[in-house]
Amino acid sequence: MKRPTIADIARRAGVSKVAVSYALNDRPGVSEAKRAVIKAIAQEIGWRPNSAARALNGARARSVGLAVCRPARVLGMEPFFMELISGIESELSARSYGLMLQMVTDHEQETETYRRWWGEGRVDGAILVDLHFADPRVTELETLGMPAVALGHPSEAGSLVPVWSDDDAPVQETVRYLAALGHRRVARVAGLPRLVHTVLRDRAFTAVCAELDLDDQVVVHTDYTGEEGARATRRLLSSRDRPTAVIYDNDIMAVAGLSVAQEMRLDVPADLSIVAWDDSPLSQVVRPALTALTRDIPAYGAHAARTLLSLIAGERVPGVEDEAARLVPRASTAPPPPTA
Repeated sequence: MKRPTIADIARRAGVSKVAVSYALNDRPGVSEAKRAVIKAIAQEIGWRPNSAARALNGARARSVGLAVCRPARVLGMEPFFMELISGIESELSARSYGLMLQMVTDHEQETETYRRWWGEGRVDGAILVDLHFADPRVTELETLGMPAVALGHPSEAGSLVPVWSDDDAPVQETVRYLAALGHRRVARVAGLPRLVHTVLRDRAFTAVCAELDLDDQVVVHTDYTGEEGARATRRLLSSRDRPTAVIYDNDIMAVAGLSVAQEMRLDVPADLSIVAWDDSPLSQVVRPALTALTRDIPAYGAHAARTLLSLIAGERVPGVEDEAARLVPRASTAPPPPTA
């Protein structure tokens, strides 16, 4: 079926296309009675504004962009991103905005995507995720002049408006909790080493372990997948001085680590304590339920979307520091075995 057009509405209403345009855009030039008739016909036949045509006329696209440099299979299994997107969508849909989501393979493709979206008038702004040090995407978005929010620490956001949460305090809280239980050998299975939040967590972990004089703290970097999390856990637990506690950068890797520990006939938490960053139902349905660093991720996404919409409206917007993750102890942590 052919998409309904302004010409179809004009024919049904017995008026010119100019009159229909005035009525649908709430401009003067038609009577209120005729405006009501035209809008009723438009609704009846299912007419919707053409976003490309609106963009050529300088109108807003009523859409924001989110390009994610992660494989689709990984993104689909990652509770963090699903909850983040749900929070973004909840705020956008309430304002009748859409989300343009695209998977990309590298930063070059991502910046090209932003250039195309902005040049074609497809989006009014963008949300930048997975912030890197000296991130070329930040420079590109600054050059384009497109309203954009960077999810990440302000130190690397350039002139983009940052939305972030503290990574230092949750790491310190977790390591101090494990040390209070008696753990001396604590390992961290981290995410991608080039991400800003990974480096900040690494630094906080090393600093608090040194402050508490913990033995042989180890950091292993992965790609956030369950496969990499399992592989890292297997290496750690096969080492001569294996850790008695492991902190994982997401719940997928933590669950994979739990499976490896059980496969190696280690009891969790009697032989090994496990902590997952970013709580989700997955952390709570496994047995034992995982101690986790929890925060309201949908709210985090909603804050990012709300900030971006304010930017698009031309408002001066400060950066937003969201609430930090807090530790929720569950059954996967306990004092280390006496032999440790």
